[in-house]
Amino acid sequence: MTAGAAVVTGMGYAAPASVTQEALWDGFFAGHYSNHPVARRIFAAAGVRTRHAVANPLDEDLSTWSTGARMARYVAESMPLAKQAVTHALDEAGLAAGDVGLFAVASCTGYSTPGVDIRLARDLGMSADLQRLFVGHMGCYAAVPALGAVSDFVVARGCPAVLLCLELTSLHVQPPTHDIDQMVSHSLFSDAAAAVVVEPGAVDGFEVVDVVARTDVATADHMTWEVTDLGFRMRLSPRVPDVLATHVHSVVTGMLDRQALSIEDIAAWAVHPGGPRILDVVADRLTLAPESLAASRRVLAEHGNCSSATVLLVLSEVTSDVPSGGYVVMTAFGPGLTLYAALLRRR
Repeated sequence: MTAGAAVVTGMGYAAPASVTQEALWDGFFAGHYSNHPVARRIFAAAGVRTRHAVANPLDEDLSTWSTGARMARYVAESMPLAKQAVTHALDEAGLAAGDVGLFAVASCTGYSTPGVDIRLARDLGMSADLQRLFVGHMGCYAAVPALGAVSDFVVARGCPAVLLCLELTSLHVQPPTHDIDQMVSHSLFSDAAAAVVVEPGAVDGFEVVDVVARTDVATADHMTWEVTDLGFRMRLSPRVPDVLATHVHSVVTGMLDRQALSIEDIAAWAVHPGGPRILDVVADRLTLAPESLAASRRVLAEHGNCSSATVLLVLSEVTSDVPSGGYVVMTAFGPGLTLYAALLRRR
């Protein structure tokens, strides 16, 4: 562990108004899918009780909106959430916005230029010399490679950085179809912004020890996120858990082997809750006790799948009880089919 190690010192979160899964089904998706029995079962089995949406389908149906209209809405809705999440993270770290050397934003649900990075840096008073990085269209796992890139900057340049994961999935509700992949997507996804502050050599926080990746290109069509004339359309194959089952053990244990650690040495697990089956597969393949993924299941139930922001929500829940010297594993997956994992250590 070096004096210039990258250390997560602050976390922040923001979400729009909540709506229950039951209300979404009864008030919109039941009609959207003409009470399709499969859709009803998918919504009931999603493991989600509450979701958050800047565009609540109970109030407005965006399914016929053009992509241009949805992007304009993204610009309008993103700034308040982004500002709240980043401000909370900076406050927790005890850091001023002007001290930040790099501001990174990860999102796969909206794009504009000037982007959220420029607009928010201006509004928060970040330096005109600020470096910026945008991580786009990587999907649910984007927080982990983005954290790796931010950490590399912190170590190399010796100055703090902020990572913001901002996802407004509610802007991409699709026209009705009997495609089961679409039913699954509509039953899971939600909106949120989550931010972390990373500082060089901090004495308190979570050191980013390692980041690893695995992409199975043979299964690239199992999870896709396509730009269409009517927003972004997700394809989520039911075979995704099977692919994850093939790789998750070797990815995680390979990362731990490099640090002379085992699964039993890990104090907490921040696993992206892509759905109940995903969590079941991870628990089974890593032989984890049921309580190890309780935070992931709770985040899924209370927030739904917020794409890249989700694993940071789980991380903020599991870190409070980790003792000094204790290890945390983050893992998330997404299009590619790609699996990322990170190892953090409590200072």
